[in-house]
Amino acid sequence: MVKFLKPNKAVVVLQGRFAGRKAVIVRSFDDGTRDRPYGHCLVAGVAKYPKKVIRKDSAKKTAKKSSVKAFIKLVNYNHIMPTRYTLDVDLKDVVTVDALHSRDSKVTAAKETKARFEERFKTGKNRWFFTKLRF
Repeated sequence: MVKFLKPNKAVVVLQGRFAGRKAVIVRSFDDGTRDRPYGHCLVAGVAKYPKKVIRKDSAKKTAKKSSVKAFIKLVNYNHIMPTRYTLDVDLKDVVTVDALHSRDSKVTAAKETKARFEERFKTGKNRWFFTKLRF
């Protein structure tokens, strides 16, 4: 069988608190682990999308509107939908499974992820990833 749930693949989360949100696979566990004996992956996604920026906004307002909130989560393969898009943001060094064990490390990892997503958004690349799903 072809492995298509690879790192940097953009996915849509289907179940749970972040259902309907876009995320990117950081690491996949096809065979599962001891605590999760099923295929799952570590994803980092957008919890709060940036708002539309108009030209007459002030610089302070533009900065606030273009902020992104990130989340990190372990998700079952059945609860994500892969897309054709990839996101070339390097999160492997920041987001790890060990970062999810304590609250402090998870918060710092989410903040670093947020910074990298905002940097990516400001360059104007991967526009689709930073827009809300409308359906």
